[in-house]
Amino acid sequence: MRVTINGRARELSPEPLESLLTTLRERLFLTGTKQGCDRGECGACTVLLNGEPVCACLTLTQACDGESVTTVEGLAAGQVLHPLQEAFIAHDAVQCGFCTAGQLMSAAALLARDASPDDDAIREAMAGNLCRCGTYPGIVRAIHSAAQAMRATAPTDDSTVSA
Repeated sequence: MRVTINGRARELSPEPLESLLTTLRERLFLTGTKQGCDRGECGACTVLLNGEPVCACLTLTQACDGESVTTVEGLAAGQVLHPLQEAFIAHDAVQCGFCTAGQLMSAAALLARDASPDDDAIREAMAGNLCRCGTYPGIVRAIHSAAQAMRATAPTDDSTVSA
């Protein structure tokens, strides 16, 4: 089977009931995606499947044939951190770090569909990601900050600008 992971086409031969989490961590050594509850309750294993957040522990790798998967390792552009990663650091949205990858991936999906989310939209989008350290206020601030930074650097349509 073929799957694109972090922009790179991969040929995989997973076991019939192998989870995407197992494939990512044990076959591809992409260990940013964390193994938490194995029941889809904590969100630590959240990745993007065709841009939508899913729990990798509940997703079969075989169901990803022909699809695109993005992990936390795929957010940064080489050595340049994604605005969300920078904002999580700047706003102390990281304590133990265990939930951070899943939080970042859910936040990335949110900002891809809503460039200016309000607090309620952020809380709803992040509801599937548990943080045992309680950094929720920092996470909300970080997402607002990243959204602002991303809007500031977004390309504009010059055709609508009058001379």
